[in-house]
Amino acid sequence: MNFFDLIEHRYSVRAYKPDPVDQHKLEKVVEAAWLAPTAANKQPFRLFIIDVENHQDELHNIYSADWFIEAPIVICACAVKDKAWKRSDGKSYAYVDTAIAMDHLILAAAELGLGTCWVAAFDTEAVREFLELNEDLEPVAFTPLGYPADEPRPKKRADISEIVKFIKS
Repeated sequence: MNFFDLIEHRYSVRAYKPDPVDQHKLEKVVEAAWLAPTAANKQPFRLFIIDVENHQDELHNIYSADWFIEAPIVICACAVKDKAWKRSDGKSYAYVDTAIAMDHLILAAAELGLGTCWVAAFDTEAVREFLELNEDLEPVAFTPLGYPADEPRPKKRADISEIVKFIKS
């Protein structure tokens, strides 16, 4: 699949088969995150690969939707705040870099026939407790990782003219 077909056909999966994820595919999606560009190549993120079977209760406390724990794996991406490059105004790029890494992971998963769904509406305190995060680690996003058991729904997008402005000379 070419890149534009991939980004057009990737969707947020909300139903998963219980089938285990092939280890090679898991390694490839993790590698995609590792290869993601980050400001000054600081890689200020950490990925937690969670075996759902052994942590259903903890994951349900983090995000209560039933489909969240249908896949065999859930991944949490955390920003490492003190490791990130900072812009001249002091703005940290930890969240941006973590989001880029997670996006690479999600696109790689789709290329390999795996489903994902970006989840940001989680209980941060439950995450901190479960993953034993120190203050420097900030949870940014979760995604289940598994084989889709649903079909894509139509995507709603704003008109491109609403989000793009060309600045000409």
